[in-house]
Amino acid sequence: MKIRVLIVDDEPLGRKRIQTLLAGDPDIEVIGECSDGQEAIAAIKQNRPDLVYLDVQMPEIDGFAMLDSLAVEDMPAVIFVTAYDRYAVEAFKVHALDYLLKSFDRQRFQDSLQRAKDQILRSKKGLWKQQVKELLSDLRAQQENLTRLVVRSGGRVVFVRAAEIDWLEAADNYVRIHVRGESYLIRETLQSLADRLDQSIFLRIHRSTVVNLDRIKEMHPMFHGEYLVKLQDGTELTLSRNYKEKLTEHMTQFL
Repeated sequence: MKIRVLIVDDEPLGRKRIQTLLAGDPDIEVIGECSDGQEAIAAIKQNRPDLVYLDVQMPEIDGFAMLDSLAVEDMPAVIFVTAYDRYAVEAFKVHALDYLLKSFDRQRFQDSLQRAKDQILRSKKGLWKQQVKELLSDLRAQQENLTRLVVRSGGRVVFVRAAEIDWLEAADNYVRIHVRGESYLIRETLQSLADRLDQSIFLRIHRSTVVNLDRIKEMHPMFHGEYLVKLQDGTELTLSRNYKEKLTEHMTQFL
């Protein structure tokens, strides 16, 4: 009996690479591919795959949120595909769940696949379900107090302390992080990242902008209830009237 596999990744090249590495394996039947979390939830409930290759970082609904929405009985075995930093990788290890850290090679892929086969063929899917749920709970607890980000930039790995971030802006399915005159792109939604930062320090002032309140130098009223927000480094941002009330609660001395 073949192991039925679903591939979930919002990047076509990512899905294609996994499909290529699985090709020719007599134990595997790829039953579908999904490009986002909503599509994957429907596919899992309808097709009941044995194994899912799941990209952790996806827009709208990330891999963790997608799994968290599933009932325990719908939970497949999972191999996480991730660019997360070490704290999350350690969480995968603690809960005995396998992961592929981008960019993985063929040997690492095959080793991971063999472990998944062994788990599934020994009918331990129930154990996998519990392990996934425990992982999600653990990660939620850690992400409530995100203090550090790891970003890739020009072939480098840069460590950014959350408290040093000046402001963040949405850039399609990415977030541009501004830190001390430098900027870095990460593949995540603005809302997802903002939810993991300290809510007493980071506040959304526009649908595409989140600012570190400690970096605000002054504010000036503009037209239609909007404000010009000037940061300590001279950066000028716009406070939308839709977000004015929340900022007022935090910084009444400015208004």
